[in-house]
Amino acid sequence: MEQDRKIIHIDMDAFYASVEQLDNPDLKGKPIAVGGGEDRGVVAAASYEARKFGVKSAMSGVLAKQKCPDLIFVKPRFERYKEISQQIRAIFLSYTDLVEPLALDEAFLDVTAARTNLKSATEIAKEIRAQIFETTGLTASAGISINKFTAKIASDINKPNGQKTIKPKEVEKFLEQLPIHKFFGIGKATAEKMHSWGIYNGYQLKQHTLEFLKANFGKSGQHYFNIVRGIQNSPVKPNRERKSLGAERTFSQNKKLDEDIYQALEKIAEITVERLNKAGIQGKTITLKVKFSDFTQITRSKTIDHLTSDKQEILEIIWELWCAEEFKKSVRLLGITLSNFEEETIEEEPKAAPLQLTLDF
Repeated sequence: MEQDRKIIHIDMDAFYASVEQLDNPDLKGKPIAVGGGEDRGVVAAASYEARKFGVKSAMSGVLAKQKCPDLIFVKPRFERYKEISQQIRAIFLSYTDLVEPLALDEAFLDVTAARTNLKSATEIAKEIRAQIFETTGLTASAGISINKFTAKIASDINKPNGQKTIKPKEVEKFLEQLPIHKFFGIGKATAEKMHSWGIYNGYQLKQHTLEFLKANFGKSGQHYFNIVRGIQNSPVKPNRERKSLGAERTFSQNKKLDEDIYQALEKIAEITVERLNKAGIQGKTITLKVKFSDFTQITRSKTIDHLTSDKQEILEIIWELWCAEEFKKSVRLLGITLSNFEEETIEEEPKAAPLQLTLDF
């Protein structure tokens, strides 16, 4: 019988906002939003004090201020966030090589064969959270279970500064009680469609056959069928493949004239190329993203037969995509993204097998 994996999902509590409160004691206990300070700014993160008023990430700064008149806007300092994230990553790697970062503030850890004398994955998560606090002064929450999906859901249950373990025998019951909109891959539209069939939780989803789910949701039907039964075998990947890389810009004033659009795209292309060069990658698919003044959005892509990170070539393709049709609405945001990167095969020296420990949950 295959051994259950022990997966931990660590999620920092209001990370960006907590860093700002850590570095500036005057902000402690106050509602703050990182970003969002300009007329068209967007909130990147909100402190728990601000969240009580309904302020959340991706909300416009204007709406956030309406919800919380005493809200304090703070400019983001991503270099500082990266610095602390690296300290946290080092703590993870002292327990296991199987660390899959999802962002600066969260990661999956496979501790099935962890380098520790602790007897359970729950104890490991507790010790990791204590080390994070001792090292950075910040709190983290954790979820522990047999797969990434369940661990990620669990980490949100006792936030902030808490953790939740869902043991192998508890997984199916937990998923049966889970509201349908909390399942990975079920967005608002899909949830509404399921609600129309009386599917509001995992148990109700479980009553439908694989054939029914495939007929109504296509390829996603198999995913829904598996995940509600706790079947998710996606491994923790230490080196997550970057799917795309690019840059975008929201304008303080809408743009309509072609010369203004071109100048903006030129600057965005320059930033994109800088990021490509820093990452040491090239792509074959170039994508233009446009958000109009009425907040409608389109993307247009072109795939070429060779890898590129050349600014002029990227700009020419992006301009070709822009000129391919006539847009009558003014533009609020432009973005350029490259994807379809070269896959490299790196041969590594064989490593000694890790010490297998029999861990409890």
